[in-house]
Amino acid sequence: MIPPGPRDLVAGDWEPVTTRAEPVLEDPATGAPVRPVAVSRPDRVERALAAASGGWEHTTAAERADVLDAVADALPPAAREIAALESFATGVPIRQTIPLGEIVVGAFRLAAQQLREGRLAERPGGGVEVRRLPWGPALCLTPWNASAPMAAHKTASALAAGCPVVLKPSEYAPYGTQLLAETIDAVLARHGAPRATFQLLHGDARTGATLAADARIRAVSFTGGAAGGAAVAAACAAGLKPAQLELGGNNPLVVLPDADVGLAARTAVDLLTTLNGQWCRALGRLVVPAGLHDELLAAVEARLARMCAGPPLEEETELGPLVHSRHRARVAGRRDRLLEQASGGRPVLATEVPDKGNYLAPALLVGVPPERAVEEIFGPVATVHPYGSIDEAVALANGTRHGLEGYVTGTDEDAALAVARRIRAGEVKVNGSSMMSLHLLAPRPAWGCSGLGEEGTVETLRFFTGAQVVGVENGFALHSREPA
Repeated sequence: MIPPGPRDLVAGDWEPVTTRAEPVLEDPATGAPVRPVAVSRPDRVERALAAASGGWEHTTAAERADVLDAVADALPPAAREIAALESFATGVPIRQTIPLGEIVVGAFRLAAQQLREGRLAERPGGGVEVRRLPWGPALCLTPWNASAPMAAHKTASALAAGCPVVLKPSEYAPYGTQLLAETIDAVLARHGAPRATFQLLHGDARTGATLAADARIRAVSFTGGAAGGAAVAAACAAGLKPAQLELGGNNPLVVLPDADVGLAARTAVDLLTTLNGQWCRALGRLVVPAGLHDELLAAVEARLARMCAGPPLEEETELGPLVHSRHRARVAGRRDRLLEQASGGRPVLATEVPDKGNYLAPALLVGVPPERAVEEIFGPVATVHPYGSIDEAVALANGTRHGLEGYVTGTDEDAALAVARRIRAGEVKVNGSSMMSLHLLAPRPAWGCSGLGEEGTVETLRFFTGAQVVGVENGFALHSREPA
């Protein structure tokens, strides 16, 4: 597959990006170089910032809803190619990027629906109006593991709020997002939107830092790593502007003593290998009853042995390569350091992976002390921790600074829900392992070091707005007195 050449979009003008930086992007399936990272020129970045406030904020909610619905109508013909480009860039099997691609279309449809339902206006009573108004130009920074879906979610929400958007995808996976941007731009142009309503820039962390720190950007939504999130938070704090941060997790799966071992093994493998382990809600720690430890690991090993690893664009592939050789080396290094600290431990390794490319066999690490297994690995590697009591299981689950996602599996759902409520995480799923939220309209909070604020269908739309309360008071200060 030959991905498209990088182009950026500034004030309605598409231009090839010729500036390059390290690292060299790869075909994850072969390790072959593709091209160096594309970086938009400084003058293009400045022009985008200068043009960003261009009139979109003055459109009505109804007008914006019509445009967002039109984007949703235009995207389906490009959805398959976007999914293929995401697979090529990240190594994630296409059987996973295609379902994720439903978010690309759905994000715009949902944003339009919220506008039509009046989510940006409330009347609490007494003739008082609460209007949610756009902050101004918004910066959307997306990760490489699901770049186009996240770009669609953030962009649709910001546009719905009335914010002009500057979008910068991760330098590791720009291809699908660029195709998404081309579709958005074409629809906006047909509807006569201001030329700088939506802009696309390319670049690495330095480009993102420049954009986040600029006073002309009035809100930043970021999904990515902890270091990048901390830098965005600092820039937004200095500029007194809102930041929405989702920074990952080290997520526990608590297997209860009454759990069905087969279903628990399936859950563990799903969470370990979905998106090749490259997702913020992946399995970080498997918390298992001591009495089920050996039986469960044997069932996990059997499932891993049956997993089909191969090129991500092949339909039968269940596990693909990691995004880049640098990332593979980082994940493998973390795995090996954890094993060095294990007490009589071993890795559960059973999946055969190709010799070439950036493949890494999924691994459960046994014997790692809980106090060492506290950070996100962001690959198909997790640690195993036996427990003797439910209180101990909860303590193990909560033994990290992160608090993004938790999982509990058990036959007695009421008992499992009781344990789930004790886990300190923004979302806790019982007997499930899908990539989707528990409910379309439920928030996706991030606790602790996992981020700042909430994402969600409603929450992200509201993030890009500030509340204005307007009403007639007909009251006067107590110290005021009319002249006699």
